[in-house]
Amino acid sequence: MPSYQKKTWLSLLLQIVKTVLFLKNSKPSVLVTGANGQLGNELRVVAADYPTHHFIFTSRKELAVDDADAVKRFFAEQQIDYCINCAAYTAVDKAESDPEAAYRINETAAACLATLCNEHHTRLIHISTDYVFNGQATEPYKEDDPTNPLGVYGVSKRKGEEAVLKNDPSAVIIRTSWLYSSFGHNFVKTMLRLMKERESINVVNDQYGCPTYAADLAAAIMQIITSGINKPGIYHYSNAGASTWYELAAAIKELTRSKCIINPVTTAEYPTPAKRPAYSVFDTAKIRSVFGLVIPQWKDSLAACLNRLK
Repeated sequence: MPSYQKKTWLSLLLQIVKTVLFLKNSKPSVLVTGANGQLGNELRVVAADYPTHHFIFTSRKELAVDDADAVKRFFAEQQIDYCINCAAYTAVDKAESDPEAAYRINETAAACLATLCNEHHTRLIHISTDYVFNGQATEPYKEDDPTNPLGVYGVSKRKGEEAVLKNDPSAVIIRTSWLYSSFGHNFVKTMLRLMKERESINVVNDQYGCPTYAADLAAAIMQIITSGINKPGIYHYSNAGASTWYELAAAIKELTRSKCIINPVTTAEYPTPAKRPAYSVFDTAKIRSVFGLVIPQWKDSLAACLNRLK
């Protein structure tokens, strides 16, 4: 091939590369921190439905959110339009003996991330928890109900919420509860394992909450991002309906046709280092109204998750 033709082909190839990079960078970019967790992995799955967006998934290995300098460099080097902060210290019982780690990730790192999102005009969606409540309510919790967390984990997450709202007033905070998925470690997968290993198991029947399928939450987050609606603040998201842990286990048994006997027990019979809220059912009217979300019933979503786990 003559040299001038080689130069022409090289020039054409270079132009194609530039075009591809331009198109890639012209898409809205979505940073997902803590991407190896349940919600992060479900966001990886749902990302396939959004080729219009460029996703950046980071685990602690790629981006430790409690390393402020690393996070600052990351934001300086990347154009981030949206940040979904799934990174969190979630070991509820361990937090009681390791509060420094819980506060470092759930409060200090969240505060830093919110500051950077505000400075770089990045829309932040921060994930929080039902553990910010003490569980003494008798009606589903609304977003503006008083918080009074019982343990280190809940306090650290509430302080993280306050820091996010202070440092980035345009942020969206989504509280969720009783999260489960086909990924990672969670109650549903633990029950499946125990029902295979044992003839009978004991499950707490005096804690009421809302099971949340992480796949549904991931889909809801992307609906919020693509809605064009910009209404910051705190929102509650869980699947529709409520249950106790025992009722959730019983539903798993029914759907899988397990022969395992499930015995209801009280919280007092199953002591843990950290106290759990006895009642943490969410009122999700706000998030449904603002963003037009249709939230599935928890039993339907449980069946969908179990089908994936077959």
